[in-house]
Amino acid sequence: MRDRISAVRHMDWLMFWAMLILLLVSASILYSLNLNIGGSDFLVFRKQIIFIIAGLVLFFLTAGVNYKVWSTFSKLIYILFIAVLVLVLFLGTEIKGTTGWIILGPLSLQPVEFAKLGLIIWLARYFADHAKEFYMFRHIFISGFGTAVYVGLVLLQPDLGSALVLVGAWLFMLLFTGIKRKHLVWLGVAFVVVAVVAWIFLLKPYMKARIMTFIDPGLDPQGQGYNVLQSMTAVGSGQWWGRGLALGSQSNLRFLPEPGTDFIFAVIAEDLGWLGAVMVLGLFAFIFYRLFGIMHKSSDDFGAYLVLGIASMLLVQIFINVGMNMGISPVTGIPLPLVSAGGSSLWTVMIALGMVHSVYIRNR
Repeated sequence: MRDRISAVRHMDWLMFWAMLILLLVSASILYSLNLNIGGSDFLVFRKQIIFIIAGLVLFFLTAGVNYKVWSTFSKLIYILFIAVLVLVLFLGTEIKGTTGWIILGPLSLQPVEFAKLGLIIWLARYFADHAKEFYMFRHIFISGFGTAVYVGLVLLQPDLGSALVLVGAWLFMLLFTGIKRKHLVWLGVAFVVVAVVAWIFLLKPYMKARIMTFIDPGLDPQGQGYNVLQSMTAVGSGQWWGRGLALGSQSNLRFLPEPGTDFIFAVIAEDLGWLGAVMVLGLFAFIFYRLFGIMHKSSDDFGAYLVLGIASMLLVQIFINVGMNMGISPVTGIPLPLVSAGGSSLWTVMIALGMVHSVYIRNR
């Protein structure tokens, strides 16, 4: 018990406060969205407050656990989440075209969010064990194949956004490790081949439509392009200072679909203006600054790769989410970490940042 109290005292409090401010921004935006719903009981806001409190508990509990425990059980964690992803395909509930949800009474969990962290733990252990041998292509192949198993199961749900996050996290970890130029070329060729095969055999029609709409939102302005066009309008209408909380026309008059989840960044830009949007991105940038500092100070390879993997996961998710809000990436249903409504993504990120703090505390 004394060790846990000591661990909390020695946390990276600067990163914690940046994380907490993002959680407060999330709660404020969701409150403002509920405020303009006639007869609203503020259910989404109240649920998010519960998710935040539970997430903070998970954060502190994880920070108190020695991160090397995850290295010991990395293979078991990897296999466990394969079983979970397979189980979801048979017993999962379909929501918005994706069979990726497990309903437990009033709670809806999306196992793929936790699986992302499970894969990163396994990759961190594999990269740590073979960091000096990645000039050999077989290690690139093995780590890539391990990632591909998760990606394939996620695409069967189908969930293109989460699949992109998994691939992106692996690629970032690979690039930081350092690989030969010819291996990078081979990976590029393999990516093109996989993309063609996925387009023909794996991607659903609505996924293809989203990608085509990303290229030209005007192709279907009343259908697939509607979300992107409304989001871009919301981002632009906030201008410098924003319209104020609960005063944004696009979000609060329900022109903008999914304002509390997929397109919450557009709501922030509309209500709080470009300054509010820059503040949110600045807080993320500060968190990444702290993450990379912790990574470089880690005394062992597993700790460094664990932090790198978590940073990569968050970076890819933020890029996709903010990009689809601004029309520079396809709409894939990826939440904005720490900000979008929902429990599964929030809890995964809080657990992940708890692991990062465990690395920080034990390498002071």
